[in-house]
Amino acid sequence: MSWIDIGHIEDVPLRGARLVRTAVGCVAVFRTDEAEVFAASNTCPHKQGPLSEGIVHGQKVTCPLHNWVFDLNTGEAQGADEGRIATYPVRLEAGRILLDGAALAKRSAA
Repeated sequence: MSWIDIGHIEDVPLRGARLVRTAVGCVAVFRTDEAEVFAASNTCPHKQGPLSEGIVHGQKVTCPLHNWVFDLNTGEAQGADEGRIATYPVRLEAGRILLDGAALAKRSAA
């Protein structure tokens, strides 16, 4: 895997998100706890809502447009809604957020 340093964990607010622009589109990086981050597609599959502007709660995010909820571990829609968002491997090293560049490259090949 080729890991891309995208910033310090403190750059992402607690229970919030930041948008990362990549060559293959925008990825939302969510911070759910003091030292817990997730990366996923920024676009809701329902009406293309910006998930980085959604409400982060537990390990889920709620789309700001129509309240669809997605599990940040699996990308699966919760409740009666159906669909999923792409998720990407992310890790923390010494307070730095690293995003899996190889997973992003696969996204562009799909």
